Amino acid sequence: MKHEIIKKVILDQRQVIQDAEIIERDYRFESEANYILVGVRRSGKSTLLYKKAKELVSQGVDWDQICYVNFEDDRLMEFQVTDFDDLLESAHEFTEKKIYYFFDEIQNIDHWEHFARRLADYKERVYITGSNAKMLSREMEARLGGRYLSKTIMPFSFGEVLDYKRIPHDSKALLMTSSSGQIQGACKEYLHTGGLPESLSFKNKREYLQNIYDKVLLGDVIARNKVKNPMGMKLLMKKIAETVMHEVSFTKLAGAVKATGVPFSTDAAILYAGYAEESYLLFRLSNYVAKFSEKENTPRYYFTDNGFLSLFLIDKDAALLENAVADQLHRFYGDEVYYFKSKTTGIDIDFYLPEKKLAIQVAYSLNPDSYNREIKSLVKFAKSSRESIKYYIVTYEEEKRIETEGVTIEVVPLYKFLLLEEL
Repeated sequence: MKHEIIKKVILDQRQVIQDAEIIERDYRFESEANYILVGVRRSGKSTLLYKKAKELVSQGVDWDQICYVNFEDDRLMEFQVTDFDDLLESAHEFTEKKIYYFFDEIQNIDHWEHFARRLADYKERVYITGSNAKMLSREMEARLGGRYLSKTIMPFSFGEVLDYKRIPHDSKALLMTSSSGQIQGACKEYLHTGGLPESLSFKNKREYLQNIYDKVLLGDVIARNKVKNPMGMKLLMKKIAETVMHEVSFTKLAGAVKATGVPFSTDAAILYAGYAEESYLLFRLSNYVAKFSEKENTPRYYFTDNGFLSLFLIDKDAALLENAVADQLHRFYGDEVYYFKSKTTGIDIDFYLPEKKLAIQVAYSLNPDSYNREIKSLVKFAKSSRESIKYYIVTYEEEKRIETEGVTIEVVPLYKFLLLEEL
């Protein structure tokens, strides 16, 4: 590929970094490690690369040592794996010093992993982003040979949204009437529109979210995986949205799609839901006490961002509330999060974190019915457990401590739960 084109891309994209406004995020990187950042589109992966590049410059690195390339640039549409050497040569035309490489959406280039491994073998410092979970498959990790650390980047947490809006949210701010009101107002908006960084600057957030969702679904799922039944795929996502808060079998999902008149099989439901997970639109939780086959076949699905889920739901704030809690737990604890549902004991816990010794229920409000249901499950769970466990109920706005039958339960409003530094 022509060096002049590559150099122009590097210079133009370097200017984008220099002009970018960086919002501090809750991600830290080892200075001597190479990284792959993955996650749903528009979650802020590129901005984290910008941040790292600017940090290096602030530490004395020259801008000519920064080689940032976004492979979604239309000038690189014909770029192939054989062109990577031209890229290296072009970068070295700017400087004789050590170069720091930043490659955005590198999965667009087939067989990119061979080049990434070569750079790591040459002891280069490399940061890579991508929006496809296949980059993190066991096969891919084996090919990279442990040369890169991986981080999953999610949309803004509520705390990061408040930082963006410059709303203070320390312990003092939570106590003050004026700032507490601002925080709660921002939480109401976050519940419905989520935390995609770019959405925060849009007045019509729903239109923006719909555009991004269509791009992710149509681009990252249907086109990339050559989905043969795109209408079935779209309907499946709608049906999954309607199951948030509940476990669901793939057979029932397939039946719900077929009921609309679109041919659809259980195998298709399994396959297409997997595609959505690979593009980071969804994640699943398994039942901690279920048999292996049930764990795989009856997951609870949640959307990576509340904004995406809200596109499907009208007047279902309870589901949005639980999804927001699921996102927060997934953000910090990943695969350590389960749900706990036992047919034998009748215990039904929304979120169980055995490693952290946490049991969490979610209820939009504690009316008499929900109070008895949520408390009953937690008390049963406490009596059956031999460990010391913390118990929470997350509500929309209620806050108190419940002492019952020797069990202490903290009732926490969503805005405070999402700002807890440690559970």
